[in-house]
Amino acid sequence: MMRTAAALLLCLALGACGFRPLYGDVRLSPKLASIFVDPIEEPAGFELRNSLIDLLRSDGEQAGKAYRLAITLTDTNQGVALQNDATITRYNDTVTANYVLTDAKGEELRRGSLTSLSSYNVAQSPYATQVARQDADKRAAQDLAERLSLELEVYFRRQRP
Repeated sequence: MMRTAAALLLCLALGACGFRPLYGDVRLSPKLASIFVDPIEEPAGFELRNSLIDLLRSDGEQAGKAYRLAITLTDTNQGVALQNDATITRYNDTVTANYVLTDAKGEELRRGSLTSLSSYNVAQSPYATQVARQDADKRAAQDLAERLSLELEVYFRRQRP
């Protein structure tokens, strides 16, 4: 009986503090779906844009959208592991996304930057190394898409009264 009362009291206290879970808020879905994600020219841009469109539950079409999201990517590779003969055996792939969210009138609503780091090993085969680098870019783009969609959800949550 005491545990039930304590649990009920805890639930009431949590509800009174203003805590609202972000996940599962169906009121945000229409706003997120009304964001048009501009095409991204960089190699990892295709994966980032498609992942964002999926996460925002948008159709990818510009018509009828209330918001526009422009993203520019910078991709840098840095050798981090060397053999005795100074041959690089591992790279860190750093992808930085600078984004600007604007409304239909072109007014800037939010600007930010996110960075994702992924790594890949150098194989003896140049083809295998290229595939490993592409996979690292893909992982970084998917990570950026998830984090950017969360930032947009938080932004729209804070805009509501």
